[in-house]
Amino acid sequence: MIIVEDVWKSYGRQVLFEGISFKINRRERVGVVGRNGHGKTTLFRLIAGLEEPDRGKIIRPKKYLIGYVEQEPRFEAPTVFEEAARFMRPESAAETWRVEKVLTGLGFKASDFSLPPRALSGGFQVRLNLARALLSPYDLLLLDEPNNYLDITSIRWLTRYLLDWPGELMLITHDRGFMDAVATDILGIHRRKVKKIKGNTEKYYQQIALEEETYEKTRINDERKRKEIEIFINRFRAKARLANLVQSRIKTLAKMEKKEKLEKLATLDFSFRPEPYYGKYVLSLEDVTFGYEADRPLVQNFTLTVGARDRIFIIGPNGRGKTTLIKLMAGLLKPQKGEVIVPPKVSIGLYEQSGLASLSEERTVLEEVMAADPDGDPQRARQICGTMMFEGEAALKKIGVLSGGEKSRVLLAKILARPVNLLILDEPTNHLDLESCDALLAALDNFEGAIVMVTHNEMMLKALAERLIVFQGDKISVYEMDYNRFLEKIGWEEERGVRVTSEPAAKEAETGPSRKLWRRLRSEIIAARSAALKPLEEKIASLEKMIERREAEIQSLKETIIEASRQGKGQEIGELTRKWHLWQKELDAWWEELDGWLKEYELKKAEFERKLNELDLAFEKTARAGTPSSSPSTTTSSSETVRRTVTITSTSSTSSKSTSTS
Repeated sequence: MIIVEDVWKSYGRQVLFEGISFKINRRERVGVVGRNGHGKTTLFRLIAGLEEPDRGKIIRPKKYLIGYVEQEPRFEAPTVFEEAARFMRPESAAETWRVEKVLTGLGFKASDFSLPPRALSGGFQVRLNLARALLSPYDLLLLDEPNNYLDITSIRWLTRYLLDWPGELMLITHDRGFMDAVATDILGIHRRKVKKIKGNTEKYYQQIALEEETYEKTRINDERKRKEIEIFINRFRAKARLANLVQSRIKTLAKMEKKEKLEKLATLDFSFRPEPYYGKYVLSLEDVTFGYEADRPLVQNFTLTVGARDRIFIIGPNGRGKTTLIKLMAGLLKPQKGEVIVPPKVSIGLYEQSGLASLSEERTVLEEVMAADPDGDPQRARQICGTMMFEGEAALKKIGVLSGGEKSRVLLAKILARPVNLLILDEPTNHLDLESCDALLAALDNFEGAIVMVTHNEMMLKALAERLIVFQGDKISVYEMDYNRFLEKIGWEEERGVRVTSEPAAKEAETGPSRKLWRRLRSEIIAARSAALKPLEEKIASLEKMIERREAEIQSLKETIIEASRQGKGQEIGELTRKWHLWQKELDAWWEELDGWLKEYELKKAEFERKLNELDLAFEKTARAGTPSSSPSTTTSSSETVRRTVTITSTSSTSSKSTSTS
């Protein structure tokens, strides 16, 4: 068990933790979430003893071994096999099968076992570092982005391995599906505090949203009560017969805790600009062959046609040619044989792994975004920077000082700078935090063009993929199916003979068409909710600013009246008092108006939540009806239920938009 008690940590003026406390209990697997830069890695370093807290303490049991897998590996053994086994207990040294199992699961071939560790590529050095940690007898294992440099089959193997981890585990990852599959608990870092819950990331984020909504409602109600008490005190302070009541109100006011307005956190919320396209296909590859070595082509006689609204995902182990295929599609590489055809009206938005290196370190974020569309509107470039969380002065940061996650957002911003109808993306979720990955998923789901994307993120695959290009064995195969159906019907060669498909996954595969319909309708409701609530949010924010400003002005006016009274300026006091009463009347009216807008906001928000809940319930009924035990007639009936809900919801969403517009 690890106990963190009242820990504070800051670097200069940047405060990461303010008195955080939590426990890691026996056999818990804890997923750690929080925005980039909010202290996830710092927390791991504190627990591992690599850094000390400014205040507070971390209690570790005696002889309790903590393993922290750092990003920069250090190797001492002469071979890969010996390095992986270096920290195993002496009594386990003979269990060579365990070493082979872990190395093979992480993608090493038997021929790699005898290589010196430094002969490996950077990605495989990271894998060897992870293998060594998995084979070591740690009581608590701290994994910081362990699926970086892992391919999809290795991530699936690691998921199964960690589920049987005998000790405690803490995990940081940008892959929500991976985290939810492994974690028993979620520890969130939010507003310099932490919150730990049993359950998955969805449950955690729902609780945070509910708590902040409750806090804000309470704060507004408290402000209203405080204002009413202050008005009563100021109005009747001079009346002797009400002295007791006034004193009672003064005591009540003194006891009331003033809640500060929650700081607005920057969030990623964007959409790709669609370029109108009326053709049937946006890209064709005809008998394409390419290889870096003449006798070892990575892509051979490959043919594919990409439709104008296709969702094609490229998956498979690393080093097989996925990125090469992406570069051929984007025109960055020329095929040695065959042809890549892009119709004239197709506009490509490209995100590739080497794109981070192509950013000019001397340019600012704004200059990089403007360079993507030199003829574009500079004001729009500013708006795009703001959308990607580079607001105000942050847009003038040099590229050279940005983190990997920030540079990834710059690359996405460059795609947003001009309209596109074909997105070609190579692992765009690398370096993004969970919240940013969710925003990217929503933007892709709402994009009106075609998407071709390489990813190892199974949540993305299950949510979006409709066609698959699979690198497996020595072949590249195209499957006209979603990812759930692929796992059910085809599967990964490495997992044949291993039982990995759960009952929920099988159900999900059976209800693929309903899931697509549910996803589309959910997006429509969310878009309608945004259109309806955003104007109200802006109005509420504007009124709150007006109220804050006027309250400050009234306070200043009171001080002026007091000063004028000391100096005996009777005429000036009369004018200032009239001004005070006028301003107070305006302030009261604004409070009443704010109350009305808040009530309307809550009503509309509740209505959209009701629609989403109805849609989710209808989908769950369809999912249950879609199980193998259900009869065909039951399945049809359930599908009709979803369609009826769909029709109602779509109509309601449209009417909400109309109401908002009016």
